[in-house]
Amino acid sequence: MDDLVKHRLMTAADKLRSAKILLGEGQYKDSIGRSYYAIFSALRAVLALEEKDFAKHAGVISYFQKEYIKTGKFDVKYSKYIQQAFQVRNSCDYDDFYVASEEDAEEQYIRAKELLEEVQKFLEAYKKH
Repeated sequence: MDDLVKHRLMTAADKLRSAKILLGEGQYKDSIGRSYYAIFSALRAVLALEEKDFAKHAGVISYFQKEYIKTGKFDVKYSKYIQQAFQVRNSCDYDDFYVASEEDAEEQYIRAKELLEEVQKFLEAYKKH
């Protein structure tokens, strides 16, 4: 695995640890944001295998969905995880009156953790080929 893939994977793991800490401290909006960025960094780690990147988050997400979910390399349920994480993070960051609950933050953390684990498995399998 090249350095960029490793770096992005480590970044994703760091964001996930931050999400857990923030969740434990009752900082639900910030926890959701870190969970989203854990997912986003994990997706970018996969895209780094092809030396692909995009200026906008929507570009990264769209490419991952097209090339990795629709092709069956990742389970289709992750499409929902990614889209919801993107939407709820936007609400947390840009909607002044959005109230994030503990349940919302916990769900996002659990999904981010699961997706990161799947990305790690994918990258390990890729490395063996």
